[in-house]
Amino acid sequence: MKRWRTDGFSRWRRGLAALGLLIVALAAGRPDAGSAETPAPILASFSPQKLQGIGDYFRNEVASGKIPGAVILVQQHGDPVYFQSFGLRDVATKIPMSPDTIFRLYSMSKPITSVAAMMLVEDGKLKLDDALSKYIPAFADTKVGVEKPDEGGELVLEPLQRPITIEDLLRHTSGLTYGFYGDSTVRKLYANSGLYEGDFDNAQFADRLAKLPLAEQPGTLWDYGHSTDVLGRVIEVVSGQSLFQFEKQRLLDPLGMKDTAFYITDETKRALIAEPLPDDRFVSPVAGIHDPMTPRRWESGGAGMIGTIGDYARFAQMLLNGGSLDGRRYLKAETVALMTSDHIGPETNIARDYYYFPGADSGFGLGFAVRTSHEPGTDLPLGEYRWDGVGGTFFFIDPQDDMFTICMMQSPSQRGRIETELKGMVYQALEK
Repeated sequence: MKRWRTDGFSRWRRGLAALGLLIVALAAGRPDAGSAETPAPILASFSPQKLQGIGDYFRNEVASGKIPGAVILVQQHGDPVYFQSFGLRDVATKIPMSPDTIFRLYSMSKPITSVAAMMLVEDGKLKLDDALSKYIPAFADTKVGVEKPDEGGELVLEPLQRPITIEDLLRHTSGLTYGFYGDSTVRKLYANSGLYEGDFDNAQFADRLAKLPLAEQPGTLWDYGHSTDVLGRVIEVVSGQSLFQFEKQRLLDPLGMKDTAFYITDETKRALIAEPLPDDRFVSPVAGIHDPMTPRRWESGGAGMIGTIGDYARFAQMLLNGGSLDGRRYLKAETVALMTSDHIGPETNIARDYYYFPGADSGFGLGFAVRTSHEPGTDLPLGEYRWDGVGGTFFFIDPQDDMFTICMMQSPSQRGRIETELKGMVYQALEK
């Protein structure tokens, strides 16, 4: 059985380029030979001839006006095997896309916040089974909103059957939801409650959420929402620092993720910001990052970060290495293994509804979707973990083949289709 079915590759583009590969190799880091980071020998390797389809594909996406541009990185064994920029950073300025382009990460912020939280778990300052109310007391009185069809659809508030835990926040089983998708009564409350009014901080945002009903009882349903934003506030309470201060000190600066932040303070970097096509914008205040140049107090751990592909490559390589990079350890290997294993399997009795975004072939760990079965007609590796951002960015990490892929673009409407098609081309080019 093939890893993926895809056809029609054309001639290899030599412009793939030593310079571009060198930039990402230096940015993303390579495990030292003979070190604890050195992966076990792996038989799969990439065919340069077959990787050519990626360039042809993205040039066509740009030429046909579907996306303004993109930057693609495929990295294996610590080295880039494919790295290329396509199209424009911004169709208004006509500046070409390049590796130093800054993107709105949206939900690709969630893995970063999750790693930061697990650092505190390793420090012994936080436990997965801790009640959220231990750190944010307002959540002790949170109720669950239940619609009663036999009572005219009235929303009835019921007490918690058990407290929300830190693990619930990491795996999206807290009952906290979003208000920009779905039409349930609780989701409508989230959309119309003034959650995003004013210049608020993480503490104020968590208090606002605590006053709203949960969409369901904790630990009963995977429900995508503000769980990671609240986790960001927990990090602040435990560390005594702002979320960004903690992440900058413990993760971002040590990893060399110099362009990853919640907004840009240097006006000279405005021209580096990638912009979507004028008619393809994600119009929601959920992350408050319509303009990355605007300072704001809210540091959304769930959707508020910006960054470059080089920065995220450093983060991905650290995870792929089992928690270390360039001789520095950020997480224990067993912690990374815990985060990238399924925490909502059948044995947990956690339900999945129409809005279960990881898909039928995947469970969910502590911050990542995790592949647990094969889709019909494919043989994608089990244990691959991944996530994406509503603005168009996405990544997947494949420990079995010691590789990861990152796509950076600002194309909300095209993300799902391109993620599927790019993954097909990557695995078609990976040969045993």
